[in-house]
Amino acid sequence: MASGCSRYDVDTLIIGGTVYDGTGGTPYVADVAIAGDTVFAIGNLDSLTARIAIDAAGLAVSPGFINMLSWATESLIHDGRGQSDIRQGVTLEVFGEGRSMGPYNDTMKREEKESQGDIQFDIKWTTLGEYLRYLEKRGITPNVASFVGATTVRIHELGYEDRPPTAEELLRMQAHVRNAMEEGALGVGSSLIYAPAFYASTEELIALCRIAAEYGGMYISHVRSEGNRLLEAVDELITIARTAGLPAEIYHLKAAGKDNWGKLDALIRKVEQAQAEGLGITADIYLYTAGATGLDAAMPPWVQEGGTKAWIERLQDPQIRARVIAEMSSPSDDWENWFYMAGDPSRIILVEFKADSLKYLTGKSLAEVAAMRGTSPEETAIELVIQDGSRVGAVYFVMSEDNIRRKVALPWVGFGSDEWAPAPEGAFLESNPHPRAYGNFARLLGKYVREEQVISLREAIRRLTSFPADNLLLRRRGRLRAGYFADVVVFDPAGIIDHATFDDPHQYAGGVVHVFVNGKQVLWNGEHTGATPGRFVKGPGWKGWRK
Repeated sequence: MASGCSRYDVDTLIIGGTVYDGTGGTPYVADVAIAGDTVFAIGNLDSLTARIAIDAAGLAVSPGFINMLSWATESLIHDGRGQSDIRQGVTLEVFGEGRSMGPYNDTMKREEKESQGDIQFDIKWTTLGEYLRYLEKRGITPNVASFVGATTVRIHELGYEDRPPTAEELLRMQAHVRNAMEEGALGVGSSLIYAPAFYASTEELIALCRIAAEYGGMYISHVRSEGNRLLEAVDELITIARTAGLPAEIYHLKAAGKDNWGKLDALIRKVEQAQAEGLGITADIYLYTAGATGLDAAMPPWVQEGGTKAWIERLQDPQIRARVIAEMSSPSDDWENWFYMAGDPSRIILVEFKADSLKYLTGKSLAEVAAMRGTSPEETAIELVIQDGSRVGAVYFVMSEDNIRRKVALPWVGFGSDEWAPAPEGAFLESNPHPRAYGNFARLLGKYVREEQVISLREAIRRLTSFPADNLLLRRRGRLRAGYFADVVVFDPAGIIDHATFDDPHQYAGGVVHVFVNGKQVLWNGEHTGATPGRFVKGPGWKGWRK
């Protein structure tokens, strides 16, 4: 008998499903037994008795999916169920796109508290590891892991200044990375189009990545440009990987702006040439032609130096405002101008406001709001930032559907939502997430696998499971295998699909039937059970990693 199962051999027996083990191998019909937090056995298991038996005939049984780019950092504090992702089969949320939930100092804690919008919480931690342990103790459904943010350690030592760190400051920044790696961080993450991350040099990033490399970590980056200087930005990522001696991943790989769509071929050649040299270069994507960020991505980084308050103060100076408007309206190789790349303000949708007085504008385009106010789109964007006291959440339509299909077909591309994990209730309804929050993973399996047959189901599952798990050096995760943690998804390959749209994003995906996290059932017949067995999944720098 398996330990902890009392008079039963195992806790759960999933009977007669089609097993996709995560490796990309041929699927097969088998039973899957779960005992405690692990997979006990896979095969013909008629002889076993189980506390719970699930008939999975006609359904796919796979490892839990890994969200390589999650912003559920705050939403899981508010609602630990992570419903939008759990209902798509996601069992691990990976954080850290440039900013991480630690290390914080007292000033950073105060600023974070002041910036909070619809979701309010106290900051009861200081380091990144303390935050992840806080989530685990608080009770969450998915597992969580994180990179340490290069932006966060920069702010910790330099604030929002546009200058290189001194030698002493850089040593302290490296010490923060070292501490985070020993706590269990996966590596260093950056997001280089935004201030103050924009101010970091390649050499600064290499210095941080060298520390991560000592612990077997990786570098992952929203590269410095996804538009006019996309190829140069990928060169920088490859240089950092080569010089620091670690693998690297490109966050949400894209060629943004119609003038740049044709650069994808050259980008692929660059990555595959680096791979041929022995470098571990990979990427992840979301599956929509629009990205979501803020109106900060529509304004030059120089005006944002010093943080949000300094940015807003500058925007109220008529001479500075005139310069910002001129730069917003012009193409540039010096910064990533999403306002210009969208091509038209009707292709910029406003989705998140902090001020209650502006929430009625949620879902309207910048062009609509400009017409309502009788001001130019540039002037309107500036005024909205001032009035809201925030960067204002926005969706920009800047990508090509043909390019998405090409990226899905690449064997070195994984997947991430680049969103929080909300539910269609309460505070979450105060703003509109990008539909990728509710649909990215189901969209892959429904639209691009079943309907368009861009890749096979077994290959899609590999890239949702063992591929990211191996890249992150996760122990005993990413495969359906005896002795591995029982993160398991049972879904209907003929029915899985996304329902969320840009007009109505708060809609759950369909087709996922059962989900287990660390052996506990968290989704039963498509409904959340309320269970919160999620754990802090640690990277290779943690002292207990090899145990």
